[in-house]
Amino acid sequence: MHELALARGVVEVIEEQAAAQRFRRVVRVRLVIGALSHVEPEALAFGFDAVSRGTVAEGAALVIDRPPGQAYCLDCEATVTVDERAAPCPRCAGWRLMITGGDDMRIKDLEVE
Repeated sequence: MHELALARGVVEVIEEQAAAQRFRRVVRVRLVIGALSHVEPEALAFGFDAVSRGTVAEGAALVIDRPPGQAYCLDCEATVTVDERAAPCPRCAGWRLMITGGDDMRIKDLEVE
């Protein structure tokens, strides 16, 4: 389950920021996890709860924003929303799509004390 490793990475970043910015507790963590990122939000939330125990992030609310996938179609020259990487263009049914968004994962912000 790679979500557990991702959750560990999120907690590591939070602890690094806590040391650098001298906050003592995280109340809320907001992540952006694109729909095309191959990350299961529920599994990540479960992993986050487990790996944050005993850290500044223990008990923090985890909020996950899930933007849709975006692609540029080389056939109809339009930016379109896609649900999966292997899908055809919803506008022209062409297959030459370049993913332009919705495949990332990042920490958007932290609410701290």
